[in-house]
Amino acid sequence: KHSGKLPAQAMGHNWVLSKAADAAGISSDGIGAGFANDHIKKGDARVIAHTKIVGGGQSTSVTFPTSALKKGEAYSFVCTFPGHSAIMKGAFKFG
Repeated sequence: KHSGKLPAQAMGHNWVLSKAADAAGISSDGIGAGFANDHIKKGDARVIAHTKIVGGGQSTSVTFPTSALKKGEAYSFVCTFPGHSAIMKGAFKFG
């Protein structure tokens, strides 16, 4: 849930899961992908799961098969809205 008040185009947030090594590249490519694509490059095979971008007061969720994850692999989540990935990120632990 986005607890802010600004619309998605001004201050949106999403959640993108990938291998840790791919997160920076996904974020960088997401800037050029644009808002209409939820700031995720179309067909980006590095993306394991993601939500749409939401604005203030909106909510979203995501479901994905854990079979896409491998025990021992390092995974990260990040917000790919431009400028957010520097601080809106974290480790995703599996297994």
